[in-house]
Amino acid sequence: MTIQQLLLLLLLWMWLPHPCHTELHFRRTPDLRPRSFGGRALGNDGKAIHRQKRGWMWNQFFLLEEYTGSDYQYVGKLHSDQDKGDGSLKYILSGDGAGTLFIIDEKTGDIHATRRIDREEKAFYTLRAQAINRRTLRPVEPESEFVIKIHDINDNEPTFPEEIYTASVPEMSVVGTSVVQVTATDADDPSYGNSARIIYSILQGQPYFSVEPETGIIRTALPNMNRENREQYQVVIQAKDMGGQMGGLSGTTTVNITLTDVNDNPPRFPQSTIHLRIPESSPVGTAIGSVKATDADTGKNAEVEYRIIDGDGTDMFDIVTQKDTQEGIITVRKPLDYETRRLYTLKVEAENTHVDPRFYYLGPFKDTTIVKISVEDVDEPPVFSRSSYLFEVHEDIELGTIIGTVMARDPDSASSPIRFSLDRHTDLDRIFNIHSGNGSIYTSKPLDREISQWHNLSVIAAEINNPKDTTRVPVYVRILDVNDNAPQFAVFYDTFVCENARAGQLIQTISAVDKDDPLGGQKFFFSLAAVNPNFTVQDNEDNTARILTRRNGFSRHEISTYLLPVVISDNDYPIQSSTGTLTIRVCACDSRGNMQSCSAEALLLPAGLSTGALVAILLCIIILLVIVVLFAALKRQRKKEPLILSKEDIRDNIVSYNDEGGGEEDTQAFDIGTLRNPAAIEDKKLRRDIIPESLFVPRRTPSAPDNTDVRDFINQRLKEHDTDPSAPPYDSLATYAYEGNDSIAESLSSLESGTTEGDQNYDYLREWGPRFNKLAEMYGGGESDKDTS
Repeated sequence: MTIQQLLLLLLLWMWLPHPCHTELHFRRTPDLRPRSFGGRALGNDGKAIHRQKRGWMWNQFFLLEEYTGSDYQYVGKLHSDQDKGDGSLKYILSGDGAGTLFIIDEKTGDIHATRRIDREEKAFYTLRAQAINRRTLRPVEPESEFVIKIHDINDNEPTFPEEIYTASVPEMSVVGTSVVQVTATDADDPSYGNSARIIYSILQGQPYFSVEPETGIIRTALPNMNRENREQYQVVIQAKDMGGQMGGLSGTTTVNITLTDVNDNPPRFPQSTIHLRIPESSPVGTAIGSVKATDADTGKNAEVEYRIIDGDGTDMFDIVTQKDTQEGIITVRKPLDYETRRLYTLKVEAENTHVDPRFYYLGPFKDTTIVKISVEDVDEPPVFSRSSYLFEVHEDIELGTIIGTVMARDPDSASSPIRFSLDRHTDLDRIFNIHSGNGSIYTSKPLDREISQWHNLSVIAAEINNPKDTTRVPVYVRILDVNDNAPQFAVFYDTFVCENARAGQLIQTISAVDKDDPLGGQKFFFSLAAVNPNFTVQDNEDNTARILTRRNGFSRHEISTYLLPVVISDNDYPIQSSTGTLTIRVCACDSRGNMQSCSAEALLLPAGLSTGALVAILLCIIILLVIVVLFAALKRQRKKEPLILSKEDIRDNIVSYNDEGGGEEDTQAFDIGTLRNPAAIEDKKLRRDIIPESLFVPRRTPSAPDNTDVRDFINQRLKEHDTDPSAPPYDSLATYAYEGNDSIAESLSSLESGTTEGDQNYDYLREWGPRFNKLAEMYGGGESDKDTS
């Protein structure tokens, strides 16, 4: 609070009645006797006692808010007419804020406020006062309520609910157009003085806008404000209390005002003449270019519609409005030809689609421009005389016959010669061919309508000077029918005749089909190839015929099958006929003519053998076969003896198998002669114990010389196996038992020794070192075992 405000409040307080000196008096009321009901009571001594009524005589207390003094603020004084000033009475205060906010002097009745009071927090306080006798503590006056009302001072400035407002108003609005209303509130008491009386004024935004002082309505102050010149305005509004007088408190807010667009600007083309170019080969619908008229407005007010209103190319071109870009796209409406016309002139108009009648005086809201379109020459492909061709030809024409001719020309002024060809993807069988010079299509293979009635060809025309520039045209060839197929039986007929058949009995109805399709429809005739004594054919004249018997009784023991040739012919030109043979079986039938058996062997079967008996025999045979198979499998699964039965049973030949072999007697796995003498092997033999995946021609490997060392020999064989393409991919162990030529012990094998195992002495093996200890134990230990035994 400023010093000026304090001085103003002090001046006002001096001129106002001083509510702080208000006294609340207790006064006796006159003696009044009750009239309608008794107010009399008896005392202890039996005398009547008259009660006298007491009443409060007081005024309402007033207290200024926001007291800034250092002492307690004096509110008022309570005084009873019973108070003689001798201190016998005691004043008591209760109610809102009693004892905390408001205190009372018990002797004098003076009331003080202990702290500064804000009216905006609470406008009045309700309290109760009572005077009692200090000695007897009995009330001398009845308790009564009184109100302390807080007088308001201007201590709250006006405030706006929003710090920043956003508003808009159409451009070109008349003066006084309402934009927005802003309202401020003041927490001070509106019923007391001018503390809450608010006046609005504009601090920023003039001369464009004004504000009504009493209502806060912002209005336009200038006419014809144009959005295209300025779109955004910031207006600062002040709200001031005390009726806007000096010393009043104020608050401000900001209003951002936007001018919205109206259609007050017509479209304008930036150029009066526009030049465009397009090749003559551009297809229909091709976009040539675009034209655009600018409009200073925005949104729907700037929407423009384009149209061609005049020119010599109105039937050759179209213009389409692009909504998102507001451009006019000029497209080709009809095919162009450089040789026919090379320049077109169009007059294009752009007009606003949403015109505001208020601004007609600013119009017209449209504009025009001239568009000149130049057609550029290109090397065009050949042009056929038709968009498609249809040729019809009979299927019996000779090879090389011309079925039709296609024609094409070069549309360019050079008029280059044309070369024709067939797309072989449309004639995979190469039935047709075309003359490259004149476009004549002729046959190169016989035609058959029954195989293909239509042929869809594609003919390619290309300029000789520019073969890459081609044009295609479809050619449809329809093959007309010629009667070149004989009729045949429609289906295969399974015909039978009963043994008890009578003459003239129907045994089969036959029909025919023909691949040809004559214009008058199919018509067939049936007859026998020769006179048959057993059967005859009767034509029904509806493309069917009946097969009838000519005699009574047939016997399948004599003849079980009859062959009946039937001649079928058509009525087209030239007449085609064929002979179909019916196979007629002789069968046994019941009395109704139902077939029972047609096989002659069926008579020889025993009558007592039923179907159940045949099934039982078949089951027995299957069971016997299963038993035999199981017995053979069990024999193959017998337990095999181990390769080495004991330490004494040591063979010179140890073969390692990954699969089960034939045991010791299997000498087909390798050639024993290789172990005796490596030089004896000349040809590499294939293994006979397994089947290799692929066979190769064996290679002859040079035999190792006699003086070859064992290590060299093994390395040589290992290298041969690694480089040999016929080496088996399976796991195999190749054992080379060649000791060399320089061993003093010679061969350890007993295969080449004529002495027995017992005649040999193997003690020298112990002298060869630790490597031969195991071998010495095996051979030397055998003799010791014999001796001990």
